[in-house]
Amino acid sequence: MRDSFQDIIEFLHVDPATAARKAIALVIIWIAAWVTNRMVGKLADRIVAAADDGNDVHFSATERRSATIAGLLRSLGTVLVMVLAGLFTLNLFISIGPILAGAGVLGLAVSFGAQSLVKDVIAGFFILLENQFAVGDTIEVVGKSGTVELMTLRIVQLRDIEGVLHTIPNGQIGAVSNKTRVWSRAVVDIGVGYDATVDQVLEVFTDEARAFAEDDVWGRQLDGPPEVLGVQDLGDSAVVIRTLLKTLPGGHWAAGREFRRRMKNRLDREGIEIPFPQRTIHVRGEQSPDTAVAQAAAEDA
Repeated sequence: MRDSFQDIIEFLHVDPATAARKAIALVIIWIAAWVTNRMVGKLADRIVAAADDGNDVHFSATERRSATIAGLLRSLGTVLVMVLAGLFTLNLFISIGPILAGAGVLGLAVSFGAQSLVKDVIAGFFILLENQFAVGDTIEVVGKSGTVELMTLRIVQLRDIEGVLHTIPNGQIGAVSNKTRVWSRAVVDIGVGYDATVDQVLEVFTDEARAFAEDDVWGRQLDGPPEVLGVQDLGDSAVVIRTLLKTLPGGHWAAGREFRRRMKNRLDREGIEIPFPQRTIHVRGEQSPDTAVAQAAAEDA
């Protein structure tokens, strides 16, 4: 073993003392890199913990933003630490000055061919700085809609309702529609028959909305009392009543479905019809409909 180590030293043309110093320096460099990387990870964990409000059911905008920043900090910190450790390691054996100078020239040349990459990174930086969205938000960008699963300085990944994962470069993102920022709203339109008394119908809607807000489970999902706006439209076959449910971020879909279910059951109990599309046909003329049909058939024959 000792002879083998001596052979390696002779091959590298270094004296044993220099080899020992470099070996110790190498160990110190990578221990320092490991410790630094662990410290970056701990800092990221503290960022997440500082924003935790203790509610495991609902994640606030601050919690989602902190999770996004922590993820970027971990990834960028790991890359930076590994690159610096690699450069220090390389500097133990060769001079890295000319390499860095050459890398600068190469980087300048590459930058002209990687303008889209630079554009993506700059756009990602401003998206994060302006807090346009964070991991866990449901957004719509460039014609794609879904929940943000991953966010880096270069790309954003969205998972849509069908489970499809969309990867979008940040440089392609223009207008952003964030559906779960601060609060959300369910717009519930329900049609009732024309034979129902509108004032009675509005009383039923208001009473059911009040019961919905007082529910132990669903009331916690609301961010204010429901609003029964009244008659939204006089449709072809129904009088449309509109109700607004302001909810916690992302809770409007479930709240809207539950409120529709409750209103269907309540209207059934009250004997108020939810009509299906209908059409009334008026036949003009002195002949009865049966006579007109028979005459038309005779003419075709």
